[in-house]
Amino acid sequence: MMTKTIVSVVGARPNFMKVGPIERQFKNCSNINHMIVHTGQHYDDLMSGVFFDELGLPKPARHLGVGSGRHGEMTGKIMIEFEKVCLDIKPDLVIVVGDVNSTIAAALVARKLFIPVAHVEAGLRSFDETMPEEWNRRLTDCLSNLLYVSEPVGMKNLEREGIPIKSALLVGDVMLETLSLFLPGIQKRRRWVDFNLNPKNYILVTIHRPSNVDERDDLELVIEILEALPGKVVFPIHPRTRNRLDEFGLSDRIKRMRNLVLVEPQSYIDFLSLLEGCSIILSDSGSVQAEASFFDVPCLVCRENTERPIYCEQGSCRLVGRDLQIIKLSVQEALDGNFPKSTDYVKNLGKDVAKKITESIQDFLK
Repeated sequence: MMTKTIVSVVGARPNFMKVGPIERQFKNCSNINHMIVHTGQHYDDLMSGVFFDELGLPKPARHLGVGSGRHGEMTGKIMIEFEKVCLDIKPDLVIVVGDVNSTIAAALVARKLFIPVAHVEAGLRSFDETMPEEWNRRLTDCLSNLLYVSEPVGMKNLEREGIPIKSALLVGDVMLETLSLFLPGIQKRRRWVDFNLNPKNYILVTIHRPSNVDERDDLELVIEILEALPGKVVFPIHPRTRNRLDEFGLSDRIKRMRNLVLVEPQSYIDFLSLLEGCSIILSDSGSVQAEASFFDVPCLVCRENTERPIYCEQGSCRLVGRDLQIIKLSVQEALDGNFPKSTDYVKNLGKDVAKKITESIQDFLK
């Protein structure tokens, strides 16, 4: 088999962790030239560059330097720059991961240039059309030649939408494979010690989605929830959330919370160390639902829906929205030790995922 060139496109923080195990597998393939293109959608070092070092990824072959912007602006910039890369490199296949603007932009460019596309984390649906990510997921799946699905409901979603099921393969959650690979380092890190905290004696919070922070009233509800949480609360604050607090004049209210430990965005290892050590996490992240379920940490999902239902059905997650009463009851249930635990199926969703993906891609390219 002739050497094939494969380009993996990363843009936002979770993309890096998903590509890590795939890169490791391709290193063992003498007939594969695997390259990483970083769009720059997450562009500061804490949210991107540091992950390449921690995950042992090679430096990107190309960095598009797109940065932030509105959805249309960002997607358009990525398309313009990625088209130049494809015309130069002429890859035999493009891998896109997740559901961010980089995902749909790269997939659309590749297919218009008649380059096959593989989508990792295909089939996930929140059925919430107010979420930009939902359109990115649906449209990317329509464009993709190979669809790698992380949980069983994803296969049903694709079949219902008329996407050829022969192109889809249930492989499991590659995020959890990355976590398993780095588990010894995560457990050794003990990040909570740096904040003078004890394990299982603090609540971790990550809030950044537009539905929670882009409107003043919604963000004030989030602050009310933070004020109601008992004990120490560690809050690695996303740049988007910090900007909205400043914009709405709410930063001082946050700073007055004596139990709140406000910290910068954490590196991959540091964040997962904090997650493993916390008693409860309140989050609106998708990937955190998988990670919390792996560690059996009660996860209160600050959303009305999720694209990853397996972690609410068989994991340690619960949808709570911004309902203060439900959150208070759930916190107490978790502190009392009565919160649902993850099944063995969920904890094993990260087994041999990258191997299944890379073997499937090699078969496709023969």
